[in-house]
Amino acid sequence: MRVLLTGADGYIGAVLGARLLDRGHEAVGIDTGFYRRGWLFEDGLTRPSVLTMDLRDIGLAHLANVDAVVHLSELSNDPLGENDPSITFAINHEGSVRLARLCKAAGVTRFIYASSCSIYGAGGSEAKTELSSLHPQTAYARCKILVEEEVRKLSSSDFVPVFLRNATAFGASPRQRFDLVLNNLAAWAHAAGEIRMTSDGTPWRPLVHIEDICSAVLCALEAPREAVGGEAFNVGDNDQNYTVRDIAEIVGAVFPSCRITYGPASGDNRSYRVCFDKIRERMPRFRCAWSAERGALQLRSVFERIQLDLATLNAPPFTRLEELKHLRRTGQINEALRWTARAVRPESVAA
Repeated sequence: MRVLLTGADGYIGAVLGARLLDRGHEAVGIDTGFYRRGWLFEDGLTRPSVLTMDLRDIGLAHLANVDAVVHLSELSNDPLGENDPSITFAINHEGSVRLARLCKAAGVTRFIYASSCSIYGAGGSEAKTELSSLHPQTAYARCKILVEEEVRKLSSSDFVPVFLRNATAFGASPRQRFDLVLNNLAAWAHAAGEIRMTSDGTPWRPLVHIEDICSAVLCALEAPREAVGGEAFNVGDNDQNYTVRDIAEIVGAVFPSCRITYGPASGDNRSYRVCFDKIRERMPRFRCAWSAERGALQLRSVFERIQLDLATLNAPPFTRLEELKHLRRTGQINEALRWTARAVRPESVAA
């Protein structure tokens, strides 16, 4: 299958691209290149060639002879989305729906969309299924809902969209992110020997390892149309619902002599537990292989090998919002999040 991977140079894309090739797919990538400075470690894997391009500029010509699109290329988390909601809606909502319509017009038969469990928002104690009510707390989450609603209407016998509502990701990627809860706590535990919680740790967060997200994408690409067409799937495992305090304690146990302190209750209302039964039923090959503890051990191994320090942990390229602020502050991108004429634009990357 010829697969176009948007966001190929991102945190998930840097792992998924290699997995697609290893699975035998012919893959190519598209990415804006905003985060290419952030390459934490070398893993020696072969990745697809990547064209530097804004999601908003993709045209029919870029979709010629493409069988499937895996769409990761959006502003990538709640704080970043809240930084400028109008741009978030222009890219994440309008840009993604436009891409799906182009895919259908170009004859792309499968469209895998990276949605998020954050759409459940202030979810209470009930484990949320794909039929549960949605309570988005941010522009990022509201955009995910709008894309699901509008792209689902495009479903047909020859255009099969699948919506993967990923739990909060964790784990090692060469294009690492330290603005994800387990990754952040593990990095502080290693580099500083302590975890300073800014909240009391009571909110619930479901977690899913980046490799398990990639496995879900591969299953969605290869599953029968009648099992997945137009459907949303929570991606994770019922055993991987944790409070933030649970996550801190798991990480603290993996990093020797790590000290944990807690803060007051947070004003962040996002808290949700999620049920992951549906994906196991509709895609029987999908199973999560990674627990939070195993992921923390993986990160400890990587951090020890590269001798992660506080300077690297706090470097803008590894935190999405901080890197975009840096690019704006230095005049490399404009208010619309496009490269400026003054910028030294990243070159396209060959595998």
